[in-house]
Amino acid sequence: MFDLSRRRLVAGALALSLGLSPVAAGADDFVNILTGGTAGVYYPLGVAISKVLTDKVPGTRPSVQATKGSVENLNLIQAGKGEVAFTLGDSLAAAVAGSADAGFKAPLDNVQTLGAIYPNYVQIVASQESGIKTLADLKGKRLSVGAPKSGTELNARAILAAAGMSYDDLGKVEYLDFAQSVELMKNRQIDATLQSAGLGVASIRDLATSVPVVVVAVPEEIAQKLGDPFFSATIPASTYEGQGEDVTTVAVPNFLVTRADLSEDLVYKITQAIYANLPDLQAAHAAAKGIALEKAAKGSPAPLHPGAQKYFTEKNVM
Repeated sequence: MFDLSRRRLVAGALALSLGLSPVAAGADDFVNILTGGTAGVYYPLGVAISKVLTDKVPGTRPSVQATKGSVENLNLIQAGKGEVAFTLGDSLAAAVAGSADAGFKAPLDNVQTLGAIYPNYVQIVASQESGIKTLADLKGKRLSVGAPKSGTELNARAILAAAGMSYDDLGKVEYLDFAQSVELMKNRQIDATLQSAGLGVASIRDLATSVPVVVVAVPEEIAQKLGDPFFSATIPASTYEGQGEDVTTVAVPNFLVTRADLSEDLVYKITQAIYANLPDLQAAHAAAKGIALEKAAKGSPAPLHPGAQKYFTEKNVM
């Protein structure tokens, strides 16, 4: 009698566990969004994407992580420590190639593209009192080039090399994020900051309203020397306080990337939520006005994730 009761109890427990298994299988998908420093553009757009996913993709649990930017983001995606990440196009190309100089020990094979977004503009801003007006004037001056091995810092190295310079030509090199760079400029501890970001980035807006600045031009021939994915672009007059005219510079596209090992269905839903709700991103930062669905599937050095490809195929933008 005891054995029979025991068998019934075990059978009941097994049935209950089987009945609960679909619930476990349907557990929320964690979506960690890797961005950049809080004073840049990646972070507020990451927060906007998190809200879109919360509202439009039931069953996801988004979170936003501030990071050092592109290179760290790509390595975290490779290691399975994020689901969506922002990156610069040149950093992504270096990741695919496994460039050790750029911070990648081997080619990153778990990184795939979710879609192209807005371009980053290389924005070199100097204090008026530094006397810096051109790239050549940076020689002997104190420049912040972004966090070490960040996308911004890789841009800084590339720009200086194309201009026939290196860090050795500078008076001092600081490896600081956007907000820290601005604080040092306010305190006259550095002369200029190079920031690769969307137009109207909060850090430079803060700087320009605090001290008189000069936005330094990067001539078109620099973009021509660098080649893809760089291109010549313009920072429109009045983007920052005291900027009285258009300034030529170099730009590079940004991409959202994801993990190759994520399910096609989840990445499809994430891609759809982002590109079907661009006004929500534009409300978070003006740089998002540069995101266009018709360009989203183009130009990436890394392959599209099948889930993203499915969405872009449906929208006839492949």
